[in-house]
This record gives sequence, structure tokens and C-alpha cells, in this order.
Amino acid sequence: MDPVIVVGAGPVGLSLALALAGHGVPSVLLDEGPGKDEPRPARSVVLHGDTAAMAHRLGCATLRDEGAHFAAWRTMRRRQEMRRITFEEGPAPLHLPQHALTRGLRDAAAAHPLVQLVTDCKLDSLEQDDRGVTVHTRGSEATWWRGSHLVGCDGARSTVRKLLGIRFPGRTAVERHAVAALRAELPWPGEALLHRNPPSGPEEVTARPLPDGVWRLDWLLAARGELVTPDALVTLIRDTLAGWCGGTTPPYDLIDTGVHTLHHRLARRWRDGRAFLAGDAAHLLGALGTQGVEEGLRDAENLSWKLALAWHQGASEALLDSYEGERRTAVAARLRAADQAMPALRGGGGLRTLLPGSARSAEALLTDGHLGRGPLGAEPVYAPPMAVREVPTATEPGGPVANVPVTAPDGATVPLRDLLGRGRLLVLLVAPGTGVWDRRHWVGAGLMPRLAAAVSALPVRTELLVADSYPGAPAHTVLLVRPDGHLAATFAGVRPAELYEAADAVRAGAPDGDPAAAPSAAPSTTPTAVID
Repeated sequence: MDPVIVVGAGPVGLSLALALAGHGVPSVLLDEGPGKDEPRPARSVVLHGDTAAMAHRLGCATLRDEGAHFAAWRTMRRRQEMRRITFEEGPAPLHLPQHALTRGLRDAAAAHPLVQLVTDCKLDSLEQDDRGVTVHTRGSEATWWRGSHLVGCDGARSTVRKLLGIRFPGRTAVERHAVAALRAELPWPGEALLHRNPPSGPEEVTARPLPDGVWRLDWLLAARGELVTPDALVTLIRDTLAGWCGGTTPPYDLIDTGVHTLHHRLARRWRDGRAFLAGDAAHLLGALGTQGVEEGLRDAENLSWKLALAWHQGASEALLDSYEGERRTAVAARLRAADQAMPALRGGGGLRTLLPGSARSAEALLTDGHLGRGPLGAEPVYAPPMAVREVPTATEPGGPVANVPVTAPDGATVPLRDLLGRGRLLVLLVAPGTGVWDRRHWVGAGLMPRLAAAVSALPVRTELLVADSYPGAPAHTVLLVRPDGHLAATFAGVRPAELYEAADAVRAGAPDGDPAAAPSAAPSTTPTAVID
């Protein structure tokens, strides 16, 4: 079976190649550049719970050393502090330079035997047939590549998107920011700040911490205003720091600067036969605190397990179509929420008029975008593929599961999200008290033998887990979790027929019968449950 071809070795392309490798799928990762990224501390990314866990799971070693978790989040208006949020519940946002994220993922990809990273090659043609994709690249030497599928992760000016003839409509220059990375002592060590209508300067400025006393500062500018000169940027820095530090500008070391113009665009289609789009090739966003890189990582998480199922066992066209259906819908909702909020937040209009039923302040809406909450920032919820007899839990169907401690097949207790991305569905039994018993006592007791038999009969590889509790779930609840961590179904006790039907719905039914979709070495479609 040919590998998957991934075009573009930024954070999204690297994450997709590593995610495919986690599912046992080889890939060829085509990088137009030399394989090195210029350090730009002023260009950074914020990862929230699901995406930070994904980057960690993929082996990105730079998260710990070059990323900083927010100690708290402050919101100020004029000279008054409106709100301060700590992160006692759930993980704090993680802030790190984008080049550090890319380097950590690149190092992990270079060390993985299933990822072939090729630099200095630019795609210039693409052909598809019933069995795969053929592409031609030029660079140090012209080369043809053959793959089972192709994913364009090659950015806003995507060559893949252009070769497929896919339109990329949207809005230009939605927001523009002056950005600086500097080392200084600010009054709230490690705490991020959103300051609306400060005493001097633009109408909004944010400060987000990085390690070693470095901060990224963003000033909102007029979308189509004058050029920002070096002198003007220094004035912004001095006035802003003085406003935060009692009227006197503290010493600071300026490390990096830039001006970022944000666009909102959404590709008309994300799939064309065996070719797909992900990341900035499929969407552009970033206004009001939304995170384009983070959405790209979610694209990679969603697409990787579906391509893996197609590669190993064959998959229905409906499953591959569901990538566009789920991810494009989620990103479109994010863009729509930003478009609805923009006139109120940036144009001075009435918030209640533009957002019916909302009594929330502008600061609260912006905070949600920056902290990964609400319509501007929350993790996506995908419509479940079928209606099943559910037990209500704190997680709505299609939503991301809570990262509860679970007992893994080797008897160790690990966070649930550590077990994602391995090419398997997860079946989780809520069994209070199992944490205090040795595994050899509970693995053959109660519901476990019958549930293990039901899991063994499922049409896709599945791992059986137990947990002492799950938010909102009564004892003996069974949860079916997709490989990307979204809840597919819940059951009261062991229901083999319904569990099989739900697992079959997750894979969108049996493969369509394409012989090229199932290599001769593919595993059995009725594997044994992993409980040993």
C-alpha cells in the first residue's frame, strides 16, 4: 500500500504525518523549504487542552521548555480590572513560539520510521486515479511520488488547493495587529492580560507570557491603516509599559517585532477524490482571539484516523466525506461567531442587537476567544452519526470527552487523552471502586466478561478501559469514544447489539468495496478486544 502524501511541513502537516504514524500509516511529507524555521518569538500560538494534549502525544518535546502556561487571565477596561480568571479547573492555555512548536514536531517526525520528510521540493502537478494519487515535485531534482491519498497542508497560498481548482472566498484584512516580543518585568508575572481602552494607544492590547520573562504584546490597529514605523512601535511599547507600571517605562529588551494582518477565508470544498485540504490551505481565521494553528491541529486529528481506517481496512466514502462535514462545519461556525461579534466589539455597536439573547460583555466574549471557550473558542462538537439510547453525562454526544484517569490494558492508570490517536475506538466502563482493586480481581468480575466479549465482536479495532467515575455518568455506564476523543454513544450497561451498531456508525458503515482501499496485509475486521 502506498503511503499518504502530505504537502507542507508546518505545524499542521507535521502533526498530520505524526498522527498517521500513530495509527500505523506511513507518509511522505513534502517540504518546500530547507527544513529549518527562522526563530520568531513574536509569532506564537496558544494551545488549549485538546491541542496541547495532542502535541504532547505526538512527541513534541519543546512544549515543556519553550512554552508557558498562563498563571491567570486578567481583563481590564481603561484603568479598572474587570475580571481575573485562574485555572483551577482544567488545564491552563499553553503559549509558545510557533517556530518552537514546529521544531518539536519536526524532530519527532525525523525520528519516526513511518514518516519520510523530504525538503526542498515544490509540488507542481497532481493526478488522481481509482487507486491513488501521483504528484510531481521540482527542487534540487525533479521527482514523481505515488500515494494512497494526498493532504494539502501547504498554507494560505496552497498549491494543492489551486491544482484542485477549489475556491477560497472570504474577507480580507479583518484585523491588523502590531506585535512585539520583549523581555521585561510586568506587574503580574506569568499572567496574561487583555486590556480594552487603555489610557493611551490603540483601543486594545494583549500581553501573553513566554518563558524566561519574555512577553508577546499585541496592539489592535486599524484594519487598513498607515504603516507602522519602528519609531511608532517603540512609542507603543513605551506608552503601554508605562501605563502598566505606574507611569514609568521599565527597562525592557526588544527581541522581535512584526505586523500581522488577519484574513477570514473558508475553502468551498475540503475533499476532491483522494485529495484533502487541512490547516491554512482550508481556512484562515485568527480575529478576536481565535487560533488558526489550533484549528489546523484539530483538522489533523479528525482526518488522521479516518485515513488510517481507509488505509488499513478500507473505509466508506461517507467516512472520508465526514472529515469535510465535521471540520468545515466547525470552522464555519467559528468564523460566523466572529463575524457576528465583530461589529459590536470593533465598531461600537450594541452587543445585544447583534447577538440576540446575549447579555455578555465585550470583554467576556473576547476572553472566551483567547481562553478557548464559548462560540469563539470552545472545542468542537460533532453531530453524532446516529441516534442511540443514551445515558446522560456531562459530555454531550459528539463532544470531547473529559480527560479522566482510566485503567489501561497494562493495568496502569493514565489520563484518557493519552490513549487517543492509536487507531482504535475506546470503550470505557464506569465502574466505581475498580481503582482500589488489583486488576486480576476485577477483569473477570461483574460486567467485564460480557463487555469484553461484546467489544471483541466490533467491526473496528477497539480498546476496553475502566474508570472509577466519569462526570455526570452513573455506575455501569458504557461510553464509546472515537479515536480523536469525541463521544460517540453512551449505554446503560452492556448492550452488544447497540454497541456494534454505534461502532459501525462511527466508521460510517462497511467499506465501499474498493480493492485498493484494503491492502493484503490489513488486520482482521473483527479483532480481539485489548484487555490483557
